[in-house]
Amino acid sequence: MPDHTHLFINFKPTISISDLVRDIKAGSSNFINDQKWIKGKFNWQEGFGAFSYNQRQFSMIINYILNQEEHHRKKSFSDEYLDFLKEFNIAYDEKYLFAPVNEG
Repeated sequence: MPDHTHLFINFKPTISISDLVRDIKAGSSNFINDQKWIKGKFNWQEGFGAFSYNQRQFSMIINYILNQEEHHRKKSFSDEYLDFLKEFNIAYDEKYLFAPVNEG
């Protein structure tokens, strides 16, 4: 998707989510910039969302990720993300949620 990515990760509880996301963003940014896949410099948007699920939901989550392009034809990423925040009862301020996507 041009405006977001989903990662489904199983990791040890000794690793903080913030450290994991920092390392993923740094490594992928360096790779994208080294490969010159875009004009200019690629940077991830500040912040991230992380949600946990139980093992019984794994196949549902994997299926969702595999079919996200079709899914987002029906519901935008920003609408879906707001629904997740509400479903997980996460307080937020809308002015901090999204920055426009620069696909050029």
